[in-house]
Amino acid sequence: MRAQDVKAFEYLYDNYSGAVYGIIFKIVRSEEFAQELLNDCFLRIWNKINDYDASKGKLFTWILNIARNLALDKLRSKEYKAKMKTDDVSENVSISDLQYSQANNPEFIGIKEMVEKLPIEQKKLIDLMYFQGYSQSEIAEELNMPLGTVKTRVRAAMSTLRKLF
Repeated sequence: MRAQDVKAFEYLYDNYSGAVYGIIFKIVRSEEFAQELLNDCFLRIWNKINDYDASKGKLFTWILNIARNLALDKLRSKEYKAKMKTDDVSENVSISDLQYSQANNPEFIGIKEMVEKLPIEQKKLIDLMYFQGYSQSEIAEELNMPLGTVKTRVRAAMSTLRKLF
């Protein structure tokens, strides 16, 4: 990847795009935006691969953080807020159908199964953070918990998930 090898990038996309799309879609809940953000995510990976530091974590975790951050930025955008106000019922039905089909897709089941193995307090934090798009500050406020405790538990959960992966 660092040598800008197209084959390596194709391999990465083929093997991780499904999981990345699932994370993005869970946050933005729009097929249109999720597709756009998936493309943006892999473009950013291609352009920023030299920023990845293996000593700080797994490549997959780095990729998911890029995807999550892009999705959260989109949630905060005026474009997203305007579109969500004007969505019609038929689009919401197709979103529900897509969520159901993704829930039964083996690519997504593996991630959920790994998270299910975490202790309950860690599982809740990971669900809020990565599947629902909350920031650590928002989680602390939502759960009425000190920010330091949230950060410590998220760090412990990520460590456990690395071992499981």
